[in-house]
Amino acid sequence: MRSRPVLTAVGWARIERPYYLCTECNQGQFPADVELDIDKTDFSPGVRRMLAAVGSETPFAPGRKQLKLLADLEVTAKAIERTAESVGADIESRQQQNIRRAKQLCLPAMAGAPIPHLYVQMDGTQVFVVKSETEGRAGRTPGQSARTRECKLGCVFTQTGVDDQGRPVREEGSTTYVGAIETAEDFGLRIYTEAYNRGWDRATIRVVMGDGSRWIWNLADRHFPGAIQIVDLYHAREHLWDLARKLYPADEVAQKRWVRYKLDWLENGKIEKLTAALRKTADLITSLELAKTIAIEAEYFDGNRDRMRYPEFRQQNLFVGSGVIEAGCKTVIGSRLKQSGMFWTVRGANAIIALRCCCVSGKFEAYWEDRAA
Repeated sequence: MRSRPVLTAVGWARIERPYYLCTECNQGQFPADVELDIDKTDFSPGVRRMLAAVGSETPFAPGRKQLKLLADLEVTAKAIERTAESVGADIESRQQQNIRRAKQLCLPAMAGAPIPHLYVQMDGTQVFVVKSETEGRAGRTPGQSARTRECKLGCVFTQTGVDDQGRPVREEGSTTYVGAIETAEDFGLRIYTEAYNRGWDRATIRVVMGDGSRWIWNLADRHFPGAIQIVDLYHAREHLWDLARKLYPADEVAQKRWVRYKLDWLENGKIEKLTAALRKTADLITSLELAKTIAIEAEYFDGNRDRMRYPEFRQQNLFVGSGVIEAGCKTVIGSRLKQSGMFWTVRGANAIIALRCCCVSGKFEAYWEDRAA
């Protein structure tokens, strides 16, 4: 029998458990440590749950002060960092098991009642990383080296119906998130697995939403064939306002006058008319660079014309804005990973992203129950 100290939720305790030595390989082991989930750690599962919860919400150094204040536990910032990343990595490992099953078409059938409306939204947001993670990568600004990597974030939620004014209503507590710094191909399997687990096959109306990024619609075509595809209306509006600012810099009156009818055509789904007007404007511009920019925007609207039939979408009582994922980029990723002075490794960032998504999606307690089982 050998003893060791363990930090528990009520302070340090000493446990005594049997030690076994293998006569063949001369390796020792403590089976009780594995059973109690304290193998290779000085913290009990309850304390690690606290450290992970704090590490998912705040920077590690301020987090140790919160633990001292709320639970009277003395831990280092490094302990919070290691534990939060370890728990996040374990959550990611479990997700990868499901993703591998999805890749092999081995996901179990998800039974349940039909779902009237199921939405999938996707977006990307930049996260600052250490220099070694950007070697060989071009920066977002021409001539400058890269300083960030894109975190792809996706969410799945359901719609209960409409309110008394006919506006669609998202079901409370139905939003779940997944995300990582990874390729679009890998992220496609991740968001598909989440949508499938949420009942994609049982949904009557299936919708994929995003901005105009091509990788989003490539994933939608590959993993969600037959779904209604909608470009975020507010993102499309911003494209027009950006053009107005470039055409009439420092002249807000002219900007509003130019964009007025274009916004009306956009709102009413008259994309062909809008595209023709933009191309005509490009032909009249003397600046080659500005004309090229307008032509690119015309192609953007033309290529997404079927995703911008907003009157038809509203008649079906569907959302036309991707505000859920836009807010998710700020609350799930930005508020934790994009604070002043933060630079991440991809491994560390992905661990915290997995942990954040688990917590914000309301799956944190279920994770610990599964781990205990």
